[in-house]
Amino acid sequence: MTVDETVVAVAGSNDGQAQLATDLSTLEIANGTKQTGEQPAHRSHDPQYNQKRSDPFQFGSRLLGEEDDPFEFNAWDHVEVDDEFKEYAEQQYEMQRQAPVSEFDKFRFNSDPAKWWNKFYKNNTSNFFKDRKWLQQEFPVLDRLTQEDAGPVTILEIGAGAGNTAFPVLSRNKNPKLKLHACDFSKTAVDVMRNHEAYNTDLMQADVWDVAGEELPPGLGEGSVDLVMMVFVFSALSPLQWKKAVENVHRVLKPGGEVCFRDYGRGDLAQVRFKKGRYLEENFYIRGDGTRVYFFEKDELADVWSGKLNIEATDGDADASSEGVKPKFEIEELGVDRRMLVNRARKLKMYRCWMQGRFRKV
Repeated sequence: MTVDETVVAVAGSNDGQAQLATDLSTLEIANGTKQTGEQPAHRSHDPQYNQKRSDPFQFGSRLLGEEDDPFEFNAWDHVEVDDEFKEYAEQQYEMQRQAPVSEFDKFRFNSDPAKWWNKFYKNNTSNFFKDRKWLQQEFPVLDRLTQEDAGPVTILEIGAGAGNTAFPVLSRNKNPKLKLHACDFSKTAVDVMRNHEAYNTDLMQADVWDVAGEELPPGLGEGSVDLVMMVFVFSALSPLQWKKAVENVHRVLKPGGEVCFRDYGRGDLAQVRFKKGRYLEENFYIRGDGTRVYFFEKDELADVWSGKLNIEATDGDADASSEGVKPKFEIEELGVDRRMLVNRARKLKMYRCWMQGRFRKV
């Protein structure tokens, strides 16, 4: 996949690479030393080995060594942030805490989140995010469920947006018995999906649904779904909505059903670059377009999905105090995806951090 797809599609951010670079233009960046001699095979200029993100690039295969020129490629995997960026990030966090969102605006943004997502999709339609063609590579279960002999399969995508996940999955699907339910909080986004040329009601159903609400998705009952996809959607919820959202995912999944999860990690450049007046609470922000975004810690996510974190609801948020069996998921996999993107022309390093995991209903 291209670097633009990494920044926009994978990150799900409302910020492009150019804007990220502009906002960090005052950050002092050290120039890399040009690499000499023979290069390792996986970074060679030999086309046989020189992997690019449009191949698609295999995440985790381009590692930065001490002898490497960081500006040789546009992106490197598993790169820990340097001390300079850590210091800069802490300064940014303190500045953000000192200038939070006003109480008036906090109520305005939290009381009707759907309003802001509807406005976002009205302004951007379906051409803002690029198609997530990397999904089956990162989540092999998708490849298995879309094979011709997979049998009856029901997939639920939560936070489907304009269909940038659903339509790539359908384009590679060979399973005639697949049914993909694509749900989003925004009615505008659902309308965009329904009007897409690839929308096929034999295989796909797009509906408005609030994952933190009281009802299950239209057309789906308890224990009816094989796989749930949640890609950059959990971060749009208030922390007080997490418990209800997890309960609803647990209800709709079959026993042993799986969640494929990807979202923002704490320390991601998108968090660090927030200016004054965007801080709602720790790790939770309002973007310039009015949409909300949270940046997660790895242990925090593990506690939320395993049922260890007990969150009580307050007025104004979805009820998180429902009685019954406490939903639990087994953490099959949960990792931190740290990437360094590079603006080679301006010699800028941009550190990204995402969380990726698979959770199984128990």
